Amino acid sequence: MDNVTDSLSSTPPFVTREWVRLQQKGMKRVAGGSLCCANHGLSLVITVTTDGESRSVLFDGGPVDYAVERNGVRLGVDFGAIEAVVLSHGHWDHAGGIPQAIAMIRAANGGREVPLHLHPGMFRERGSRQPDGGVLPMDRVPTPGDWAAMGARPEVSREPAVIAGHVLVSGEIPRVTAYEVGLPGQVARADDGAPWQPDEWLHDERFVAVNLRGKGLVVFSACSHCGIVNVLHEARRLMPDIPLLAAMGGFHLSGTNERIIPETVADLGGFGLTWMFPSHCTGWRALGALERAHGDAVVVPGAVGKTFVLEA
Repeated sequence: MDNVTDSLSSTPPFVTREWVRLQQKGMKRVAGGSLCCANHGLSLVITVTTDGESRSVLFDGGPVDYAVERNGVRLGVDFGAIEAVVLSHGHWDHAGGIPQAIAMIRAANGGREVPLHLHPGMFRERGSRQPDGGVLPMDRVPTPGDWAAMGARPEVSREPAVIAGHVLVSGEIPRVTAYEVGLPGQVARADDGAPWQPDEWLHDERFVAVNLRGKGLVVFSACSHCGIVNVLHEARRLMPDIPLLAAMGGFHLSGTNERIIPETVADLGGFGLTWMFPSHCTGWRALGALERAHGDAVVVPGAVGKTFVLEA
């Protein structure tokens, strides 16, 4: 799942575009009903293959059930091979499709529980402060008990973990830059009768990462509300002996965060990244700024249905 669909723009050899992937999975005629759908959100299937063994995790589920089913089926996702799910943070556009994903995983794996990695800070009701002072609320993230009733096995923690043998799930991400200040205007409350409180820091956000043998760390950051530069600083701190190879996901440089595009684009150049794969909430202004600063050999935008194959 991603905000955009783009099966026409040229891509590097290691990226397969949506329509090519769909043809590989049996599409015989291009038609609206054959294609994936874009929606505001992000969902990535991450598969690690080493020594002949492949292991897959789902990182976020996008915003809604029908997009998971539509896109997953058309792209030929092997739901039975997904052995764990990670929810990056407590926002509807990353959590809304996970119930459907859990149902499809269990239908394909014989009904086994699905480990679901969650942070304890993501279950309050959230909203965004409006210009008139009111609050537009967001859908809540289901509670651990609700997830368990769906067939998940909630793993609720603030600490880093390694899942599926090879995938690092970070802990809470320290805020070390001066300009990355979270999501301006976000508020939260514990229950319907409680007052709204500032919640701009999103301490529940986490990233995942995979070490590509001999090349470096691929970091997946779903929304980067804490700042993509903070994300990469923490990835470097957690694995200091491994160079950073690539960053994929939402860099959240749209909307109110457009003001920090110059600092972010400049500081991203200090990590030695071979590739940046901006997606979801990065925004077109930031995408243009990234490409102008770092070139289209480095900056490869994501889109619905794209398959990225990075080899050691």
